[in-house]
Amino acid sequence: MRIIDLLDKKSINLNLKSTDKTSVINELVDLVDASGNLNNKNEYKQEILARESKSTTGIGEGIAIPHAKTKAVKKTCLASGVSKTGIDYDSLDGALSNLFFMIAAPDGANDTHLEVLSRLSTILMDENFRSSLINASSADEFLSLIDKTESEKFPEEAKQNDSKEVSKFPRILAVTACPTGIAHTFMAAEALNKKASEMGISIKVETNGSAGAKNVLTKEEIENCDAIIVAADKKVNMARFNGKKVIQTKVADGIHKTEELINRALNGDAPVYHSSESENSSNENSNETVGRQIYKHLMNGVSNMLPFVVAGGILIALAFLFDNYEINPSNFGSNTPLAAFFKSVGDAAFGFLLPVLAGFIAVSIADRPAMVVGFVGGFLANSGGAGFLGALLAGFIAGYLVLLLKKVFSTLPQSLEGIKPVLLYPLFGTLLIGVIMKFAINPPVAAANNALIGFLNSLGTSSKVLLGIVVAGMMAIDMGGPINKAAYVFGIASLESGNFGIMAAVMAGGMVPPLVIALSTTFFKNRFTKEQQDAGKVNYIMGLSFITEGAIPFAAADPLKVIPSCAIGSAVAGALTMIFDCTLRAPHGGIFVLPIIGNWPMYLVSIIVGAIVGAIILGFLKRPVK
Repeated sequence: MRIIDLLDKKSINLNLKSTDKTSVINELVDLVDASGNLNNKNEYKQEILARESKSTTGIGEGIAIPHAKTKAVKKTCLASGVSKTGIDYDSLDGALSNLFFMIAAPDGANDTHLEVLSRLSTILMDENFRSSLINASSADEFLSLIDKTESEKFPEEAKQNDSKEVSKFPRILAVTACPTGIAHTFMAAEALNKKASEMGISIKVETNGSAGAKNVLTKEEIENCDAIIVAADKKVNMARFNGKKVIQTKVADGIHKTEELINRALNGDAPVYHSSESENSSNENSNETVGRQIYKHLMNGVSNMLPFVVAGGILIALAFLFDNYEINPSNFGSNTPLAAFFKSVGDAAFGFLLPVLAGFIAVSIADRPAMVVGFVGGFLANSGGAGFLGALLAGFIAGYLVLLLKKVFSTLPQSLEGIKPVLLYPLFGTLLIGVIMKFAINPPVAAANNALIGFLNSLGTSSKVLLGIVVAGMMAIDMGGPINKAAYVFGIASLESGNFGIMAAVMAGGMVPPLVIALSTTFFKNRFTKEQQDAGKVNYIMGLSFITEGAIPFAAADPLKVIPSCAIGSAVAGALTMIFDCTLRAPHGGIFVLPIIGNWPMYLVSIIVGAIVGAIILGFLKRPVK
């Protein structure tokens, strides 16, 4: 552990004003506190004074090294000061002290403070070195002198370039997360790792994917890093970053602006994040715009809802696949025992869709106390006819309602703190959300839903085609981003309301982009590198499986050509599904739910035509690779 790594320029004062021991300790404690490494300044000062009461830390030769090891310290650090005239510090040799180093070490740091003390004593034995430090004209010169002397006194360490310390903790940490936790999460992580490797910077990236957090950042890594990059479009655990420099941005920037983010982290160009256990989650987003906060809350609900949508939707689709329409057309989906089983399980999963959506929007806003309020609001929206839109409103209302209750109950005695999340918040929150949903939200939203359904059902062929063009084209604009998710959410809402044509156009639009890439890399090989050609083959599977994100690497590499080509191809496919009156009862599945798609042969034709159109356009726009 090198002195140069523990000493911050903010913690160096080359012109101390103190004239006695007590005042110089106060000045040095202030310098340590300026580094941001203290939990409790006063407690640390008391530990310093307690150590001085045992024996002086003025070691003679004009040097004093006060030190303390205490829980009041977050991270081992140093402060240094110079007095040109000298201070009476009760030194062992009775001489005045000119040079001061104050050591701060946390509990559990083994004997780190003793190692630092030993190292300081070693390098300060050189009288010329001490004189140079006392006469240094700037903090930079002061640090440079220490760096040079350390390298000379510990040559083996200099040769290794501190490899042991450097490799122990990454300089930069990052967290990536997207609403679905599938593609963008891991693409951003890969981009950050790759760019950091190119720049020779150590980094560790935590991914908050669909299967949970992986490569989780440890407490020690967080304490010892320079800065943290949070590239996320949904809520992540931020409280652990309290007191650290944090760059908060969207996950797309983690893919496309990696070098800029890493340079900002290295240069310390980031605000210090402040949090506490009692803070609500809205404080975590204090540096973000209102629109960005609303989007993240919404995506937190959508990401937690999607597994219910996919599992329930596909089971319902299987029910139709294994049923016999001729037995009882009005009971189609439950006529045979096997179909009835799939239908009942699928309906059970699908039934959680709206409560989960509202519940996790509320949790994103006001943390766990808002979950029950959001769930109840989503359930009431479902049973009251307000549907998807009602559940969205219920989630936001529930979240901000609980924030309001937290403020209202903040005046209660501390002894009642434990009953707030288990009694007061859920009881009053549930009561209020019930009143709001029943009398203020459900009636107008249910009426609006019925009007929308009537409008969609009354659309002529030309209007439906335009709608198909719009929603399918949106699926290809950002391929998993907010525009894509907006179209998908609209498709799910329409599916829930009984309009199956829009979901058909949405899924077709999402399947086309990877297929455009696959066809282009197959038939226009001279437009792509060998690596891109190999990667393009995987997009056949992704496209057929309705995984739009397979096209993202190609779109990121050449957005002005790839995105328009894919969007046009998707729009063509969406228009054709509407022309051919294709319908889809499942919200996912790709070709695996083809048998239960209304007019599936023409649905397949629509996708193929859209993919071919997009591939031809992309082949025309791109130039041969030299």
